[in-house]
Amino acid sequence: MASAEQIKALLKSHIDGDDGHFFSVAMQVAAHEAKLGHGKFADELRAMVDTAKSRRSFELNARKPIPISQPRGDLTNLLEVSYPTSRLSNMILDDIVGERLVRIIREQKNITKIQEYGLAPRRKILLVGPPGTGKTMTASVLAGELGIPLFLVRLDALITKYMGETAAKLRQVFEAISSMRGIYFFDEFDAIGSQRGLANDIGEIRRVLNSFLQMLEQDNSYSVIVAATNHPEILDYALFRRFDDVVEYGLPNQQQIIMTLESRLVNFKLDKIRWDHLAEVAEGLNYAEIVRSVEDAIKDTIIHDREIITGDDVQKILEERKMVRNSRFALS
Repeated sequence: MASAEQIKALLKSHIDGDDGHFFSVAMQVAAHEAKLGHGKFADELRAMVDTAKSRRSFELNARKPIPISQPRGDLTNLLEVSYPTSRLSNMILDDIVGERLVRIIREQKNITKIQEYGLAPRRKILLVGPPGTGKTMTASVLAGELGIPLFLVRLDALITKYMGETAAKLRQVFEAISSMRGIYFFDEFDAIGSQRGLANDIGEIRRVLNSFLQMLEQDNSYSVIVAATNHPEILDYALFRRFDDVVEYGLPNQQQIIMTLESRLVNFKLDKIRWDHLAEVAEGLNYAEIVRSVEDAIKDTIIHDREIITGDDVQKILEERKMVRNSRFALS
C-alpha cells in the first residue's frame, strides 16, 4: 500500500492542481506495488494514470482552440476562421441524415469515454449531394454544437500552378489541423479529390491527391475534417475508405419544403397560404433556392408597404426561381 508520505503528496498535488506531480507520485505507488509482487494491481494503477493523462491532454486541447484571426505566414491566405453558433435544430433534415449527424456530434462530445476502450470517434466526414442541400451549413452546425472554430480551407489559395507548391501548402493546413482543434472544411472538394485516372487530369493534381490521401490517413488529431462535393461520381475511389462517414444529402421532399417555408414565414402575417400547393410549386428546388425565394417575397412585401404576405406572393417568386433554374440547366 502507499506510504503515508505518498498519500500526503497525492492529496497536496491534487489540492494544488499540480497534475504532473500527482501522476508522478501515482506512478511511484504503482512501482512500489510491483516490487511487493502485486503485479496486477500495479498494472491497473499504471493504466489508470495513462488514461487520466490522455484525458487531461485532450481536455486542455479542447478548452483552448487557438484562434487564428491573426494567422501567421501562408495560413493567412489558406484558412478563413469563424465561430458559428448554429445548432442542429436550425436544420431541416431527413431522418437518416439527422441521425448520422447526431451520432458524429455525440461521439465528438464523448471522445475520452470512447478512447478508454481503444476506439476513435468519427472525425473525417465526407458530405455529398446537390448544391444548396445543407452541406456548408452542416460544417457550421458541427462547429456550433461542439463549441469549436470553423476553418474554411480556401482552395483558390491552396491550389497553384507551380510544381510541388500545392502539396507544401496542404501540409501547412494539416499541421494547423494537428495544432489547432476545429472543424476544417474543404468545400468543392472534387477540385483536389478527382479520380487519378481521368483523361483531363494533370500530374500536379495527381500528386496533390496522393499527398492528401497520405496526410488524411496519418492524421490523428482532435480536429474534425469535413469535405463536401456536389460530384461524388468523380472522386477517387481511394478517398471513400479513408473517411469515417459519408453523409448523402438530397433535395427536400414536400414535407421538408413546407417546414422550410413555415420556418421562414413564422414572424409575418399570412393570408391564403396553401402549403401543399406551394410545396408542389417548389418541387425540384433545393433548400437554398426555397429560402431565397421566401426572402425575396418578404422584401417585396416590405418595399411595397404591405402588411400581409399571401400565398400568391410566395408562389410568384418560387415560379420565377424555378424558371431561372430550368433555363440554367437547359443551357448546361
